[in-house]
Amino acid sequence: MTGTAPATGATPADAPPTSAADPAGTPAAGTSTAPGAAALWRRHRGAAAVLGILLVSALALAALDRGTRYGHLDPRSAAPTGSRAVAELLRERGVTTRVVTTAREAADAAGPRTTLLVTRPDLLGETQLRSLRTAADLSGGRTVLLGPGARSLPTLAPGVHAEGSAAADDPAPACTLPAAVSAGRASTGSGLRYSTTRPGAVSCYPSGGRPTLLVLPAGTTGTSGGDTVVLGSETALLNESLAEEGNASLALQLLGSRPDLVWYLPSLTDADAPSATEDKALFDLVPAGWSWALLQLFLAAALAALWRSRRLGPLVTEHLPVAIRASETTEGRARLYRKAGARDRAAAVLRGAARGRLAALTGVPASRADDPAALVPSVAARLPDTRDVTSLLFGPAPSDDAALVALADHLDALEREVRTS
Repeated sequence: MTGTAPATGATPADAPPTSAADPAGTPAAGTSTAPGAAALWRRHRGAAAVLGILLVSALALAALDRGTRYGHLDPRSAAPTGSRAVAELLRERGVTTRVVTTAREAADAAGPRTTLLVTRPDLLGETQLRSLRTAADLSGGRTVLLGPGARSLPTLAPGVHAEGSAAADDPAPACTLPAAVSAGRASTGSGLRYSTTRPGAVSCYPSGGRPTLLVLPAGTTGTSGGDTVVLGSETALLNESLAEEGNASLALQLLGSRPDLVWYLPSLTDADAPSATEDKALFDLVPAGWSWALLQLFLAAALAALWRSRRLGPLVTEHLPVAIRASETTEGRARLYRKAGARDRAAAVLRGAARGRLAALTGVPASRADDPAALVPSVAARLPDTRDVTSLLFGPAPSDDAALVALADHLDALEREVRTS
């Protein structure tokens, strides 16, 4: 009699016990299941490579940034758009350069033995502009305004008006100012042009009939202060262009007439900054050093994208489930043209297709199918009458739908006659 074996959880008596050395059993208590060094390297070598590339990029950018941590037109910057070169030349001539970043510092430093250079006058607020004008009037020194516009000219140089941009060239002095005559041609283009009605003002380096350099002698600004120089372009002061033409000579003579040079670079930390109601661009509020940080973040994102990207496979041709007849496509396009009222476009398509077929029938090259001088004589030679082929193939667009239908009929008739001739 066959019975059913009892279902119990006990191990049969004849089954061998599981030992520590049995591969199918539980590992021994002293055996480690952690991955080894080789396995960890294979698992994380991609991330390590990305981190290494980022570290090398950061070190390279830091090395490139050693001489360019200062900003645009900064006399301490060795970057192409810095001005360390002109500051070093002035130092060799005995001129001391002092960099200030607030209008209060600039006004306090102005004096009869001082040249005050204001690099970006249009960034200043009314309080700053009035402070600088008062200091310049009382000091008796020289004031050099670099690229002033309509915002700052009424306060810093009354009677001077900006007249638009100058051409990007190196004009001749065309004046009797000793500094300009000695320098010769200089890079004063790519800046602003000016006009003035002040008596005694010297106008130099004209571009389009307007000067790009003005020198207003003492007393021409409404007070008895020192002279004021209005220079429409900053190019002559930049490291990358100082050696061109007479830029170095002009810069040294304009900035080195006094033993002390105060180089005013407006900054966001200026206590006399414009009020919050004045409009500022978004990038004007971002410190200059953040540009390098953004570049590093961009490189990191690009490397991460390359690391995680997958190559796309070849293009796969997909067969449409339904075959669409050419006549249906033509009718659908015709309905779209009609709905849009595009008779001109429809006529152009009809004429273009007819010209292509007629060119093939008459032996005209396909590249000259749209040339009336080549196609019309060949088509007319195959017609028994003298009809206006030019108007039919190259004429104006139809004025209504009936004219468009008539045009299609005439084109078909013309093609049939040429084909049977």
